[in-house]
Amino acid sequence: MTAEKILVTGAAGFIGFHLCKRLLDDGFAVTGMDNMNDYYDPSLKEARLAILQGSDGFNFTRLDLADRQGMEQLFNKTRPSIVFHLAAQAGVRYSVTNPHIYVSSNINGFLHVLEGCRQHKVDHLVFASSSSVYGLDTKMPFSEKDHTDHPVSLYGATKKANEMMAHSYSHLYGIPTTGLRFFTVYGPWGRPDMAYFSFTKSILEGKPIRLFNFGKMKRDFTYVDDIVEGVVRIMSKPAKPDQDWSGDTPDPSGSSAPYRIYNIGNNNPVELGRFVEILEECLGRKAIKEFHPLQQGDVVETFADIDSLFQAVDFRPKTSLEVGLAKFVEWHKNYYGEHKDENQ
Repeated sequence: MTAEKILVTGAAGFIGFHLCKRLLDDGFAVTGMDNMNDYYDPSLKEARLAILQGSDGFNFTRLDLADRQGMEQLFNKTRPSIVFHLAAQAGVRYSVTNPHIYVSSNINGFLHVLEGCRQHKVDHLVFASSSSVYGLDTKMPFSEKDHTDHPVSLYGATKKANEMMAHSYSHLYGIPTTGLRFFTVYGPWGRPDMAYFSFTKSILEGKPIRLFNFGKMKRDFTYVDDIVEGVVRIMSKPAKPDQDWSGDTPDPSGSSAPYRIYNIGNNNPVELGRFVEILEECLGRKAIKEFHPLQQGDVVETFADIDSLFQAVDFRPKTSLEVGLAKFVEWHKNYYGEHKDENQ
């Protein structure tokens, strides 16, 4: 397997960094690309990238997904056999006020990835989708076999569009594509715009934290190492046509084309209030809490049905919130202890 040429988009991002690190540790040669934008503190991306660039077998290209010519050149140069597409404009709430960025990156950018895969006959495209596609759905746990036609944010809508775009390319050109719906990923080297990260910073500084939906939100928090383990296992299981698939009773998770969708979540939703209690225990400090109504674009609860993932690759996320948050807090204290001048 180590002879595979692997391209990872969003390599300096949170999940992309951890995936690249795992692939390099496993002996793969990896080409990473990222536009290093300033959606959040670029110095964190630079620090992740510095670790990857210290590894043998890693090459990096600074590039924006929306750059059609640049993406064509990247595929021509690297000729990957496997593509992990993790780059995207992230953030549910940011999409409410900055919609055009999401179409440029998440729609146009994904088209450029699909075209690269088509031109170079890639063996497997694994791409990041999101629990956000479930939108207004209230049937729990969320199953890939459920229809996802009512996203409540443009971010969720772009991720749903990615799934449909991937299916069309699988159908037209036979490209094996697998979409992974991530559920609230957290852990060391995480994104500062995520609640657990900003909560930690505020609690350490004695500042109040804002709990939306009056603290009654529930999330299927999934530790980043579990996400990466699932992604790596999926890599060697390219999507195949489902011979039993029928257009009379279409299963949204599969197809007569080589296309598949999986949830990757912890299968254990935790209320935000309980999440904060665990974080307080890890930090050894109490939070000052402010309660607010539900924000635009947010869903009240996420809860992943992961039976399909287990059946496919014999894996279920196993890291408890207590263990995962303790690891994040340890990293946060170490990292920001060494970077006191950066946003602290």
